[in-house]
Order: sequence, then structure tokens, then C-alpha cells
Amino acid sequence: MTGHCKRAPVRLFVVAAMALPIVAGAADFRATRDAATILYDAPSARAKPLFVYGRDVPVESLVNVEGWTKVRDASGTIGWMSSKALAHKRMLIVRAPATEVRAAPDDKAPIVFRADRDVLLELAEPAASAAATATPGWVKVRHRDGQTGYVRLSQVFGL
Repeated sequence: MTGHCKRAPVRLFVVAAMALPIVAGAADFRATRDAATILYDAPSARAKPLFVYGRDVPVESLVNVEGWTKVRDASGTIGWMSSKALAHKRMLIVRAPATEVRAAPDDKAPIVFRADRDVLLELAEPAASAAATATPGWVKVRHRDGQTGYVRLSQVFGL
């Protein structure tokens, strides 16, 4: 019986730790501001450049340190970008080989357009509205040519 009591706090700690990511809140996504945004291996312009991104590429903001932001891109690559190079614009990137953007958040709704992997789409509704939609798992997007529709969250990166 004594052994059982000693383990109870450990179980409670494990359960609390498992709930921590849920309590921590949603990820913070930003988009690259410039047509040539550089990803570095450290928070310095003198660090090794890893990649150059185009404008409006979504990245997940992980940490901010003295004018630099540690980010993760859609492929999972982690590095540093100047905080000034990031905008608050919400963009998504298609991660599926081909995504059907539909007129309504329903697999049976008419297809408005198709988007291939790595196509950039703008979030057409605020993230809070998208999360609160009556049909979870969908988000409203806008293509740069102006067409709008709904895409499955599982097929895009940026939310």
C-alpha cells in the first residue's frame, strides 16, 4: 500500500506533463516579408546562410531573441531569420501532392480549383474563425488570382 502512494504523485506529474502542450496554446505562424529572406544557422547576419525563401512563405515562430526569430519551415528545417524579415500576414503552403479547394467545407462540395504541392494560399478568415468553424478540419483560403474556397487543414502548413 505504501508503494502505491509513492507512485501516485509521479502519475499525476506525468498526466500534467502530457497536458502541457495543449495548455501552451496554438503555434505562432508568420510569413516571410521579402522576396529573398535568408534562413541562418544562428541568430546573426554573420552566421552560415542555410536557405533563401521567397515572399509570403509561412514559417512557425519558435523563439524571439534580440531582433532574431528561430523558425521552422514546412519541411521541418529549423533556423534563424531576422525578425524584420517576417510579416504577420497569414499564409499557408500546400503540403499534399494535389489539393482540391472546394466551394464549401465538405468533401462533396464542388471543386473551385486544384492546388499542387508548395502552392501558397492566403488565409481568407482569421485563424480564430477558422478554428471555430462548424465543420472542423477545414479552412477558408484565397489564391493569389482571387479565387477562394475551403481546404482540409491536413493538406496545408501554416496553422
